[in-house]
Amino acid sequence: QVQLVESGGGLVQAGGSLRLSCAASGRTFSSYAMGWFRQAPGKEREFVAAISWSGGSTYYADSVKGRFTISRDNAKNTVYLQMNSLKPEDTAVYYCAADLTGLRVGVPEYDYWGQGTQVTVSS
Repeated sequence: QVQLVESGGGLVQAGGSLRLSCAASGRTFSSYAMGWFRQAPGKEREFVAAISWSGGSTYYADSVKGRFTISRDNAKNTVYLQMNSLKPEDTAVYYCAADLTGLRVGVPEYDYWGQGTQVTVSS
């Protein structure tokens, strides 16, 4: 079992930055690939970014490539999402998730989920 707790969300103006954190507890954090997803009101939850267990491989949705950076610190059991050049369309609840199998992008493929943190980008 893995427990995930997101933090760092908030209200920011367009063009601004936020850094989300996801703290993990439970089973060995470094065994899991980690992902960030988001869900806007009335929309499906969508993939944002993922990072391998070692941090050596990352993958991004086209909509955030070049603006968002995923990273992890296995010593601190934490994964981060640095979000720069934010746009109003980035407004959503952001979730982190853990996947024992590997670097994947599908919502059903992830084993554990946090409760989410709200990010609101004003124009």
